[in-house]
Amino acid sequence: MNILALETATDPGSVALWRSGAVVVRSCQDGCSNSETLLPLAQTVLREAGLGFADLDGIAFGAGPGSFTGLRVACGVAQGLAVARDLPLLGVGTLAAMALASGGERVLVALDARMGEIYIGFFEQGEQQGEIGVYSPASVPLPQSGGWLACGNGLAAYPLLRERWSPFVDVWQPELMPSAEAVVRLAAPHLERGEGIDAADAVPLYVRDKVAKTVAERLAEGGKA
Repeated sequence: MNILALETATDPGSVALWRSGAVVVRSCQDGCSNSETLLPLAQTVLREAGLGFADLDGIAFGAGPGSFTGLRVACGVAQGLAVARDLPLLGVGTLAAMALASGGERVLVALDARMGEIYIGFFEQGEQQGEIGVYSPASVPLPQSGGWLACGNGLAAYPLLRERWSPFVDVWQPELMPSAEAVVRLAAPHLERGEGIDAADAVPLYVRDKVAKTVAERLAEGGKA
């Protein structure tokens, strides 16, 4: 199968092409918006492989959480491609893909959610444990035992998080970020089994239900109006 994956939960976004188990991945150009570069990059990746959009068997996208604008870009482009060519579509959780990319068996994923918060997910053997949530560094859930790998830029953005997780974590990967490569690796087995969804049913996973805090909320936290 030929499967194209799009990931724009963070900047820069990326595109990956799955060809019967072999994966090629490219990143969007730094300094340019994902909305400008994502589709041309996808065309380039396909052209380099000697393929066109008509040769695809499925589309995958990073569903989130992440940047609200970024999630809409990947979802929208994926929907457009899937509808135009009547292709199956699959959204893949961004934190689940990061857990896969980490290579760990017990993984704590921490993605910077901005506004003083972090998207958090726990994964064991590739299976999500509980719900994905958004937390302040002081309120993040703690593991019940040790032996975890922690990854994601939330670790670098919020030192308190690393301090709270230190008793439970053996391996740290603060540099690991969302990538279309992990998205397509998670999506491929499902799409090969015919488990894609209709493009009209594709939606981003925002987790947080608001883009920004109000002036009153910022003032209450000691910020500026």
